[in-house]
Amino acid sequence: MSKTGCQGCRDGGPLPFGFTMAFQPILDVSRNRVWGYEALVRGEAGEGAGWVLGQVDESNRYRFDQACRVRAIELAGALFPDTETRLSINFMPNAVYEPAACIRATLEAARRVGFSHQQIMFEFTENERMIDVSHVQRIIAEYRRQGFLTALDDFGAGYAGLNLLASFQPDLIKLDMELVRGVAYSAARQTIIACVTTMARELNVTVLAEGVETEAELMALRAAGIDLFQGYLFAKPALAALPAVSSLGGWPAAEAAPPRAA
Repeated sequence: MSKTGCQGCRDGGPLPFGFTMAFQPILDVSRNRVWGYEALVRGEAGEGAGWVLGQVDESNRYRFDQACRVRAIELAGALFPDTETRLSINFMPNAVYEPAACIRATLEAARRVGFSHQQIMFEFTENERMIDVSHVQRIIAEYRRQGFLTALDDFGAGYAGLNLLASFQPDLIKLDMELVRGVAYSAARQTIIACVTTMARELNVTVLAEGVETEAELMALRAAGIDLFQGYLFAKPALAALPAVSSLGGWPAAEAAPPRAA
């Protein structure tokens, strides 16, 4: 990677702190199966993401972003080395200098552990301010060209969700948990989520609801036509391991819900 000449590649060296990944399942309730796992950064002793991210700054942001991708792939290759289960990795758009060059370590890690890069989905969050939206568009275009999926995390919170969706249509959007919370008892939330789901379908974008904690929330979201879910109702993240999934196969079908776009 040093041959690219970009500043991030020249600033090598180990990170001054250690970390690992916890894995939380993403469920496809319509098919009663685990669709994928999100890799969530943790300290080596189980410290939360805030502890880890608190040690990331401009001097090590690129190295940290690259190291997270590699560590997530290495663990996924050992934990679920099949050809269908997805691995979702969070990345920092502002840490990507040149999309084609900065993806090389990811591709090499996938090849090394025998994990198909087509199983990988990259999440970017709208809570991280996009310094250069056109640069993010180039990142997404390159990742799609390479065969990765892309997802907009925390949709409905943070910086200009609708503007980002208008600028680039990812493969998925993940509804923010604050929008999901209490949806079973909120007509306003139900209406907003129904409209977002309809809009996403028109754009050929799949909706995933994260932070689901109750069966009432699940049923309300199923009624809106959502199939993909993540949250404590199903499983909490497990450190460097795959957690048991609660009641897999026993969730309700959608009632009068429109079909999800393929």
